[in-house]
Amino acid sequence: MKAVLLAAGVALGGALASSALAADLAAGQAKAKEICQACHGMDGNSPTADYPKLGGQYPDYLAKALRDYKDGKRKNPIMAGMAAPLTPKDIENLAAYYSAQPAVLEVKPEEGGAHRNK
Repeated sequence: MKAVLLAAGVALGGALASSALAADLAAGQAKAKEICQACHGMDGNSPTADYPKLGGQYPDYLAKALRDYKDGKRKNPIMAGMAAPLTPKDIENLAAYYSAQPAVLEVKPEEGGAHRNK
């Protein structure tokens, strides 16, 4: 029984890894430069709070969000227009590219400029 579960786990892991390896990071970077960088930045870490940070996000989350904008399941007129021309391969490549970028966490100081230690 353990051998069957182990084999199933290895097969699933291999399938997920081959899916991630199938993405073309260079193509994702080129598409990001063409479409996404103005708002999200090349590394997916926009300096503006108006635009979500994409760097380091899970690729399946990013891909689903783009598909949902494209299909109208997720409502945002700007993103709908950006996602409309993307092919399924573009979406996979963009998701892989941005997920491979480092995540940047910003901690904003409390009002008054000082952290309180109590």
